[in-house]
Amino acid sequence: MNFTEGEYIYINKPYRMTSFGALAFVRTRVSRRIGVKRVKIGHAGTLDPLATGVLILCTGKKTKEIERLQLDIKEYTATLQLGATTPSYDMEHPVDATYPTAHITEALIREVLTGFVGDIQQVPPEYSACKLGGDRAYDLMRQGKEVQLAPKTVHVDAIDVTAFDPTSMQLSIRVVCGKGTYIRSLARDIGQALQSGAYLTALCRTRVGSVRIEDCITIDDFPDWLAQQEIAGK
Repeated sequence: MNFTEGEYIYINKPYRMTSFGALAFVRTRVSRRIGVKRVKIGHAGTLDPLATGVLILCTGKKTKEIERLQLDIKEYTATLQLGATTPSYDMEHPVDATYPTAHITEALIREVLTGFVGDIQQVPPEYSACKLGGDRAYDLMRQGKEVQLAPKTVHVDAIDVTAFDPTSMQLSIRVVCGKGTYIRSLARDIGQALQSGAYLTALCRTRVGSVRIEDCITIDDFPDWLAQQEIAGK
């Protein structure tokens, strides 16, 4: 492999690691392996710290492909807790409100989900990397400042119910969508459409374009994988 000239590295990002943390982990070890101070590397699409799954890293000249790769269709599996909300729409923050759920049935859920297929308007989470006047929204929120993000058009190709437990009110879905779609915001909006609340308890990106989670290397396995590679262009 010629990491200086350019390679793709497919990582299965672990829970609670940032996308930049995964990138830094890989960059340090690749740089050491090929004997350079700092190999050029970037990633094609951020995953939240509490999400897992496909993270495409590009090295060398392949970093020029990042913008194109970000346009690829993505697939996620997600678990939603119905009947409650959190400020971040996931488990990064504690529950801040609870709502009735007695009226929620699987039939109602399936009916509601049809309204989220196609081009939809979506407001990004306030706790996100979206920029306002040069500042990240999550930084402003953590400083106690008011954040108002504008809705944007995103495209959802499909949403399928994969499991629903009416006792615990946990809903599992599979989502196929385009660039810029926040699954956390989708969870929030699904909860509102159900006249209740919802937040994410699990999120995994299972595919980016043709790259599936089965094609990815775990962070734990990466050092051994790297040691086995034949290195060119040192």
